[in-house]
Formats: sequence, C-alpha cells, structure tokens
Amino acid sequence: MSTTSLGPDLVRSLSDVPDEEIVRRVVAGESALFEVLMRRHNQRLYRVARSILRDDAEAEDVMQQAYVNAYLHLDQFADRARFATWLTRIATYEALARLRRRGRFQEIETMDESGRDGAALFAQGPNPEREAYLGELRLTLEGSVDALPEAYRSVFVLRDVEGLSTAETAECLELTPDVVKTRLVRARARMRRHLWDQAGLAARDLFPFHAPRCNRVVAAVMERLTRG
Repeated sequence: MSTTSLGPDLVRSLSDVPDEEIVRRVVAGESALFEVLMRRHNQRLYRVARSILRDDAEAEDVMQQAYVNAYLHLDQFADRARFATWLTRIATYEALARLRRRGRFQEIETMDESGRDGAALFAQGPNPEREAYLGELRLTLEGSVDALPEAYRSVFVLRDVEGLSTAETAECLELTPDVVKTRLVRARARMRRHLWDQAGLAARDLFPFHAPRCNRVVAAVMERLTRG
C-alpha cells in the first residue's frame, strides 16, 4: 500500500462520496483511498478512545490499531450498519480491551439523583473578561467529562459530543437503548453540577483533534499497512 498522501484537493473532491462507496473502492484495489476514511473519522475515534482511556497518547495508539484492524477486515464489512458505526465499534472494543489490560475498570459509583446543582462558578450573562478565560473554561469542562465514571463518560461523548443516536450508541457499546438513555441522563445531571449550563461552550469544542495529530495518525497507519 502506498504511503503517499492523496493531497487536500483530492480528499476534498471526494467529500460527497459516501463512506460505503469509498470502502468498496478500497476493497477493489484503490487502497490509498483509505486515507479519506481516516481523515473523515479521526475526530470521532479520538474522542471515543479518549473518553474511555482519558489519555491523549493512548487514544492515538487506539486509533491507529483500530484503523489497521478495520483495513485488514474491510472485506467483512457489511451494509447492515453504517461504516462510521462499524468503525466506532472497533475503536471502542480496542479502547476497552486496553482498559481491561490496565486493570482500571471502576465500579459505577452511586449517583445522587436529588437534582441539586452545585454553586455556579461563573455568572451568567455578558462578561467583559469572558473571552480571556474561554480556553480555561474548556479545560474545566473537559475535566468534568473526564471525571464522569467510564460507563457514563463513553455514552455522554457518543451521544452529546459526537451526536450519535441512541440506537447507534447502543450498538457501539453493546448496550440496550434503555441503558443508554439512563446513563445519559445521569451523565448530564453530573455535568450540570460542573457548570455545564454556565460555560457557554459547545460540546463539539471539546477535545479538538487538530491537523498535526490528524496527519500523524494517518501517516503512522499508512506506514503500518505498508509494512504489513
């Protein structure tokens, strides 16, 4: 498999081509197009892996292994599920396997369902200093997400950050839709106690996966596939 980058113009020219069509073309021999799939899904896979492992570097390792596993088994992909869901499930399995090997599974702690919110850390409404500490607020929010129990955290990231449906989240995590709904409610309740409603940041601003990381993961996976 060639490690030559497709180039941004070619990647953009394929932006309207569905994942499933790209997969068919890769299986048919256009292996370099796998880069298109990686660049489309890097952000989601990073967030999902990081939500489970809470470690940036290890999340990137999981991404690379998930892409390698997906590439090697593309012929097993079936249109019974969306490619994005299939790929997310692979990354989830890999992250959870690493968590098990690290022995860091934790019991889901008993939640206080009283609905009582903690004191607001920042006043609502316009604030002339707001722009100066938005970056710090984002870090605070990311810390609040990290503080969620793993079972709630992965559901929260898939549903509220990545925007997956309840059914897609259930499929990725091998849960029932009812369990997904319950865990999401509890995750949101905890986030409310951490100024979620006060911070003024969109969920999609969390844990950004910037271009240098995107390029690094793509290059590493392409190199591994070439060696294999």
